[in-house]
Amino acid sequence: MELVIMAAGMGSRFGGLKQIEPVGPNGEFILDYSIFDAIRSGFDKVIFIIKEENLEIFKETVGKRIEKKIKVEYVFQDIKDVPDNANIPKDRVKPLGTGHALYCARDKITGPFVVISSDDFYGREAFKEVAESIKNGKNHSVIGYKLGKTITQNGSVKRGVCFEKEGYLTSIIESKVERIDGVLTCEPLDGREKFTVDDGHPVSMLFFGLQKDVIDYLKKDIIKFFDTLEDRETGEYLLPDVLDKMMKEGLKIKVVPTESTWRGVTYKEDLSDFKDYINKEIEDGKYPKNLWG
Repeated sequence: MELVIMAAGMGSRFGGLKQIEPVGPNGEFILDYSIFDAIRSGFDKVIFIIKEENLEIFKETVGKRIEKKIKVEYVFQDIKDVPDNANIPKDRVKPLGTGHALYCARDKITGPFVVISSDDFYGREAFKEVAESIKNGKNHSVIGYKLGKTITQNGSVKRGVCFEKEGYLTSIIESKVERIDGVLTCEPLDGREKFTVDDGHPVSMLFFGLQKDVIDYLKKDIIKFFDTLEDRETGEYLLPDVLDKMMKEGLKIKVVPTESTWRGVTYKEDLSDFKDYINKEIEDGKYPKNLWG
C-alpha cells in the first residue's frame, strides 16, 4: 500500500508553508505523524506531491528522517504537467487542484493507495481502518469523520459533507462550515442553499483509500475536463469531483466511520492547541517523544 501526501499548497490562511511547521517536541511536522501511523498500519511507500522549489527543504527535513523507515518518492505538481488540450494561461500561478495533483503522481502510483493532505492530523485508528478497507485490492473508501470533531474555534472551515446510503457514499457537498448559534451550518461552495447537520454527521477530510483504477480513469477524464473548462485562469480539477463523476458511473465508495479525532492547523491560533494535543498523545503513550529516534 502506498501513501500519497499532497503537500504542494501554501497555507494562505495560516500564513506560510505550514507543512513544515514544527509541532512535535523534536521538530516533527504534522505529516511525520501521518507517516508514522501509516507505517504502523502496513504501508510501504510514501509519495510526496510538492512544488519543485521545495524539494531540497523536504529532503533535508522529513525526507532525511523517514528514508530509512519507508521508501520515499517525490512528485512535482506543475501546471505545465497537463494534457495537450489544457491551454493554461502563461501567467497563471494558482494550482490546478487536488485531482491535478494526483494526475502528476500517475506514474508513481502502482497499487492500492491512500491520499491525504500534508497539513492534517488523521489519527492512528483511521489509518488502521483505511488499510483494512483497501488492502484486498478491491474496495474504495473514504474515512468519515464526525463533523463536530473537525471544527476550529478560530473561524469557518471548508469540509466535504458526506451523504451515504447503506454504508456507501452517494455525494460529497464541499461546503463552508461554521457553528452559528450552536448549530453546524453548511454553505455549499457551488451556490446551493445552506443546510444544517448534527455534530455526528460524516465529513471527508481528504482521506481516501483508492485502487489503481482511479488513476487510469483520471488520466482520461482530465482531458475531458479541459475540453469543457471555461475559466482557465482559476478553474481547478478537484479529486472529489472526479470521484463524484465515477460514482455516477457505478463506482462504489465505502464510508468508513471513525472515532479518530482529526486535527489541523487552519489558522495560526490553532498551532498552540495542536501542540498541546500532541503532547497529551505522547503522555498517554500513543506516540514516542522522539518519533523517529
